[in-house]
Amino acid sequence: MPRLDMVGAFCLSIPSFTINISTMQTILFICTGNSARSVMAEVLMNELGDGGYRAFSAGAKPTGEVNPLTIEILKAHGHKTAGIRSKPLSEFLDKDLDIVVTVCDSARELCPIWPKKTTVLHWGFDDPAAFEGTREEKLTFFEKIYRQIRDRIKRFLEE
Repeated sequence: MPRLDMVGAFCLSIPSFTINISTMQTILFICTGNSARSVMAEVLMNELGDGGYRAFSAGAKPTGEVNPLTIEILKAHGHKTAGIRSKPLSEFLDKDLDIVVTVCDSARELCPIWPKKTTVLHWGFDDPAAFEGTREEKLTFFEKIYRQIRDRIKRFLEE
């Protein structure tokens, strides 16, 4: 039976699953359009972060929709895509964030100043949405960027 324990920090215990609210860090991934790279990073961090991170993504100039190839790549790797959407950076300007990661140079330049307690990082990746080629070539490029983002998040989690 699920139980609620109060020991120092607020913990919610459910069989085989524990979330420690006091130690979960919030992380925002920002790119220009919020249609590919930052969305991939959001999904990957929420899954690979093992409850230690709550990830979000936003765009400095959001396209308003997630690129269909982003969704296709995420689904091909078994990720849940329900509820992902392209969001404006303005949705997060008043949020208390622990970490902000820009995933493209354009977003890095457009990124606002965050409070000193927020760690700001830059992980630059090529934009798969800007890649031109056949559908198969585009899909291959999206896969390449997906793997780069996944590998970078894994390294971050090991640090």
